[in-house]
Amino acid sequence: MRTNRMLAVMFGTILVISAVQARDTHLKLPLSDAMGTADYKAKADPSIQLFFGNQEHPKAQQSFGTVKTNKKTNFFNKSDKEGCEWVFISAILALQDAAKQRGANAVVNIKSNYKNQEFVSETEYECGAGAVTGGVALIGELVKI
Repeated sequence: MRTNRMLAVMFGTILVISAVQARDTHLKLPLSDAMGTADYKAKADPSIQLFFGNQEHPKAQQSFGTVKTNKKTNFFNKSDKEGCEWVFISAILALQDAAKQRGANAVVNIKSNYKNQEFVSETEYECGAGAVTGGVALIGELVKI
């Protein structure tokens, strides 16, 4: 009897852990919130302009190709929104670093590409929030304007 009870508890625990680990919530969050954080303002490079979705931008004088980022972070002790903003900043910094390395001064047509599913918006980005980690994937064209 005791063995059956112990097996039932172990099986139930495994089911709960599996369900928690399997969480993959796709969130669409405002760019303005993430870009308004103190972390973004302290870390982002204002010399590399960013244009999301179909935002109008000055004509590109030269293109340096498209770049993809896929950043992950742990969500330990963070809400989904806080974790997503943190990883969004990391993804933006990666785009800006790629732009600097190639001699670009802007990234245009930035869109989310979480799990290779494009999401185009001028006002939002997509973030995948799991039980303990989350991620933001972005695609953008590096240009000189």
